[in-house]
Amino acid sequence: MPIPILMYHQIDLPAARGSPFRYLTVDPRNFYRQMKWLKRTGFTGLCIRDLQPYLRGEKSGKVVGITFDDGFRSVYSNALPVLEKFGFTATNYFVSRQIGGFNKWDEPVGVPYSACMSGPEMLEWHRLGHEVGAHTLDHVHLTSVPPAEAQRQIADARHELEDMLGTAVEAFCYPYGEASDEIRQMVGEAGYASATTTRRARVQPQDDMLLLPRKIVRRTDGWLNVLRKCRTG
Repeated sequence: MPIPILMYHQIDLPAARGSPFRYLTVDPRNFYRQMKWLKRTGFTGLCIRDLQPYLRGEKSGKVVGITFDDGFRSVYSNALPVLEKFGFTATNYFVSRQIGGFNKWDEPVGVPYSACMSGPEMLEWHRLGHEVGAHTLDHVHLTSVPPAEAQRQIADARHELEDMLGTAVEAFCYPYGEASDEIRQMVGEAGYASATTTRRARVQPQDDMLLLPRKIVRRTDGWLNVLRKCRTG
């Protein structure tokens, strides 16, 4: 049975109209309704770590993966209480060199400033049972930098996060969804057990665990649209 993985970024009030990537910010009230209706319709929201037995066919059930890219503080402030309320877990992919920082990688395209989680906030996210994943050191275009730099961005991000957490980090997310065969091999060699892309589909039993597709949730998606994403495609 195909399994959906949802992809979020920020859970906050959207930036001003015309701001780049405004569609990636979901209003907190909308996020609450989405999680409420997932729960009401029998879905259990899981981080990628907890989802893996279902992806491998070792467990069965009505499950949905919940992921957040970039490690934004708005997720800690506005999504974490909702996840806790409904008993869901989620994976947050952190840009390790911007923990306690901001979305510096977005500056060149004019995306407004958004704070990232601090170290203590990331640790609290982890302590509550949610997963910390890696999103490189600096949110680079992995297919555009030299191979040695790509390898460093992938492997060192894991090591830095593990040093902060004191536990293994096994989930990776490709910045901008850029994943060539060479980059995928680097992710595997770095020791990650899973990696998510921006390919829009539900996970099929034959899918590569290092090239998992996801369903993006946009600002304009209501709870009914999110349910449709979970059930089709």
